[in-house]
Amino acid sequence: MDRTIYDRMAESDEQHWWYRARRQILAELIRREVPVNVGGRVLEIGCGTGHNLPMLAEFGSVDAIEVDEQARALATNRLGRPVGASPLPALQGVPDRSYDLIGAFDVIEHIEDDHAALANIAARLRPGGRFVLTVPAHQWMWSAHDVLNHHFRRYSKRSLRTLIEDSPLRLEKIGYFNSILFPLAAASRLAGKLTGKEDSDDKVPPAPVNRLFEAIFASERHLIGRISLPTGVSLFAVCSAT
Repeated sequence: MDRTIYDRMAESDEQHWWYRARRQILAELIRREVPVNVGGRVLEIGCGTGHNLPMLAEFGSVDAIEVDEQARALATNRLGRPVGASPLPALQGVPDRSYDLIGAFDVIEHIEDDHAALANIAARLRPGGRFVLTVPAHQWMWSAHDVLNHHFRRYSKRSLRTLIEDSPLRLEKIGYFNSILFPLAAASRLAGKLTGKEDSDDKVPPAPVNRLFEAIFASERHLIGRISLPTGVSLFAVCSAT
């Protein structure tokens, strides 16, 4: 990602509606869909500034990986111990069959060889362990946001399903989220294309708007994994080790 994206993440990951609501949604998804063992081991790949780590600590002892040096330093401070730097797809130095839960939240789209990434993630899971991932949806929504974030692709539900089914992982659940705000997001991305907008859309909006968007997006925690939403800005999947 561009340096500016990491800098904005560091400034806003505790305030921005998207980060705040997504943490609530992911926590609820994990509670419902992942059999967590007391004392289990959790790994977040691509943890950024570490804003998900306190949430993940509810589910076990957390390790983390981040390739950006400055973001890794912030994440290390939040975690209280060193965050690793092993990049996907190889995950060199990360021990095999070691984790009960691995998360990669808006990470796989940054990896050119996503097939190798999933194969190597699968190798780090203990038998019966779970991998939870999120990715951006709909290639037609490609915009300056994707360019600045150094994405290789956005996914359709079919392409994500195929990626997982071609990997050593077993797909347990897949679906869209960030669905209620999808019409607004789609209109914003299309307008950006028409106007030649070249910056990302990750600034914190005015406080009343920020609170409203957080409430709307976070409300999907009651729906995700329970009903199949017809579309959304993002996709999630829950997979298990075979």
